[in-house]
Amino acid sequence: MASNSEMGSADFESLLSTSDVELLKRAWRNEKAAPEILPYQGDLVERAKGQIELVEGNIEDYVEDGIDPLVVSLYQMDLDRTQFLLRSYLRVRLLKIEKFMFHILKSEEAESRLSEQEKAFARRCAADLTKHFEESVLLKLPENYQTVQKQSLISDEDDMVPEPNLDTFVVCRSKNSLKLNLYEEGETPVILDLDRGEPSFVRYRAVKRAFESGEVELI
Repeated sequence: MASNSEMGSADFESLLSTSDVELLKRAWRNEKAAPEILPYQGDLVERAKGQIELVEGNIEDYVEDGIDPLVVSLYQMDLDRTQFLLRSYLRVRLLKIEKFMFHILKSEEAESRLSEQEKAFARRCAADLTKHFEESVLLKLPENYQTVQKQSLISDEDDMVPEPNLDTFVVCRSKNSLKLNLYEEGETPVILDLDRGEPSFVRYRAVKRAFESGEVELI
């Protein structure tokens, strides 16, 4: 039977990787803050799920071995935290998929950011919503208006498809001192100096490239 001292001296990362927990927290925070769907962190999710299963098994063993309940509760608290982060990360992605499903499915680049399960979910949601609208409303309208994605068939664009607003303001923090152009190419440049570690409130579009390169993180 494992002793309390053996448990206390065990490297906690062998049970639940602190670095992965921090990465999962960052992935959740970024996904919440970004207006668009971000690339799915598949490897991180699989590692987190594996660690959760491992710790759940170890906690059961510790309870059976009569380990100090206080020690077991500390492990349970860390397990609960990781489960919360994982569920929250996946949930916020599903909410974005539900909101922007048609936009995601018509964009190969956006769809490539989803996991296979998320792609199946998006297609199923889009099919179900289309069927519902057709049966309840669209088929009762004139032929030119029997479409989910356009105001009418003569529209050149899918003007009824919600898209992420990349001009949403976000709070970000630069990992190093950085000069950021707040406007698009062709517009009068406005340069913002981002100091290392200092939070800034800027348009997501302006910081998108720096965020994707890892120079900036969302908070």
